[in-house]
Amino acid sequence: MAATFELEVATPDRLIVREQATEATVPGKDGYLGILPEHAPLLTELGAGPLTYTVGGVRHTVMVGGGWMEVLQTSVRILATVAEKPNEIDLKRAQGALDRAEQRLKDAGENDISRALAAADRARARMAVAAEFGR
Repeated sequence: MAATFELEVATPDRLIVREQATEATVPGKDGYLGILPEHAPLLTELGAGPLTYTVGGVRHTVMVGGGWMEVLQTSVRILATVAEKPNEIDLKRAQGALDRAEQRLKDAGENDISRALAAADRARARMAVAAEFGR
């Protein structure tokens, strides 16, 4: 059994993580997924929340919001719509995004609800990650 797998987390703009991890917990669209080396192949949609992973016994966290994850036996590749390390999160900006999303939910027509909910989820995830892991 392999002891690690290659974890890559990227957005369309940049590579956030490329590490040999021993485990990862990833926010899927319908709940969290635990990933260990030699996991069964999987392709799934991401939700918004903290992605945690362990390298050399040290736990790390990245906030992800939407996107896709591909799991193979020796690698996990995540293409996230947004991803930030805890120290990169601007709490004022996240609070402003949450306020705007909540206002859009109050004023939303039927077409805007899913976008406003997704924006609110991302903002809440940013704030939770920054509060718990970053600042």
